[in-house]
Amino acid sequence: MNEDAFNASLRKFLKKVGITSQREIEKAVRDAVAAGRLSGNEKLPAKMVLTVGGINLSHEVTDEIELG
Repeated sequence: MNEDAFNASLRKFLKKVGITSQREIEKAVRDAVAAGRLSGNEKLPAKMVLTVGGINLSHEVTDEIELG
């Protein structure tokens, strides 16, 4: 295994996940606030599930996203 190639590919994947996830969450929250479904000071439960094929990896992260 080429450690440098693996590390670069993994970082690229995680950057893509982080950026796209943040955009999707921000859009959904703004839309919900605009529609009156959220007031803007809630704490929202959040869960991210990471799966990687070929190595049988499933990893779950849970936390809260605080709006106000």
